[in-house]
Amino acid sequence: MKKILVTGGAGYIGSHTCVELLNVGKELVVIDNFSNSKPEVIDNIKKITGKDFKFYEIDYLDREKLEKVFEENEVESVINFAGFKAVGESVAKPVEYYINNVSGALVLLETMKKYGIKKFVFSSSATVYGDPEVVPITEDSEVGGTTNPYGTSKLMIEQILQDLYKSDNSWDIVILRYFNPVGAHSSGLIGENPQGIPNNLMPYIAQVASGKLKELSVFGNDYNTKDGTGVRDYIHVVDLAIGHVKAIEKIYREGKGLYIYNLGTGKGYSVLDMLKAFEKANNIEVPYKIAPRRPGDIATCFADPRKAEKELEFRTQKSLEDMCRDTWNFQKNLM
Repeated sequence: MKKILVTGGAGYIGSHTCVELLNVGKELVVIDNFSNSKPEVIDNIKKITGKDFKFYEIDYLDREKLEKVFEENEVESVINFAGFKAVGESVAKPVEYYINNVSGALVLLETMKKYGIKKFVFSSSATVYGDPEVVPITEDSEVGGTTNPYGTSKLMIEQILQDLYKSDNSWDIVILRYFNPVGAHSSGLIGENPQGIPNNLMPYIAQVASGKLKELSVFGNDYNTKDGTGVRDYIHVVDLAIGHVKAIEKIYREGKGLYIYNLGTGKGYSVLDMLKAFEKANNIEVPYKIAPRRPGDIATCFADPRKAEKELEFRTQKSLEDMCRDTWNFQKNLM
């Protein structure tokens, strides 16, 4: 049976997508270099699903090793999660982000082309919209004006994919612009477990709640929002993973085209909303302090999800309470 290659499949979003793909009977090949993930995630994906797949510990920048994966497996399509993803870190380490995210994507696309594989789902981001003039954000909203190298790297890859499709319209490409993934698998076996201090809100809240970190720093309380803290569209990672299943099924069903979709809930919650929701869902207090704004952050960002609802038949199912409860359930398993 032909297989889907999942790059970065041990990472946060990649691992949950592997679970959902396996649950609907897809055959997978997974690669990861564990730069921001852990080897036990691969075992836990197998434990959750009761299914096996081939795994390679490689960096997708390594052309020779990547070609070996294509040589040894009948790959039909690729979902690319192998990107660095922390906004703040990207401001501090722009060169590393451009090398990993952009150069890595180019090596991957060249290798796909060499082996005649032209079905591709790309893990992009709402950061490509920069500081949006209007919310909710539709797929037709202006892109560019990105406020950090992470977002710029995603925008560059989107442009590369659009140029690639213009040059050869036999490619099937879906670009998925994520809003803010949170939560974990209900089993508590996989979730967001970054190396070092978390860059994202929910794992940080969870580590404060567990006593691993002293308090949450809320970066900025002077934004033009209802409580002064940044507003984002938080989507449960399992819902997001199902969005990838819908995207790959669209490619198999409809074939040729380049499609772009927002994956979000259409609702905006502030940092303090998320903090209070976490405390309420888990009956636990989370100490916090107000800190200066972070470079690269914007005030408000949430999706208009209607295009994905119409064309992918994708609707989020999980509630804010699910996001908070599943995050804490996973964190407790790490303690």
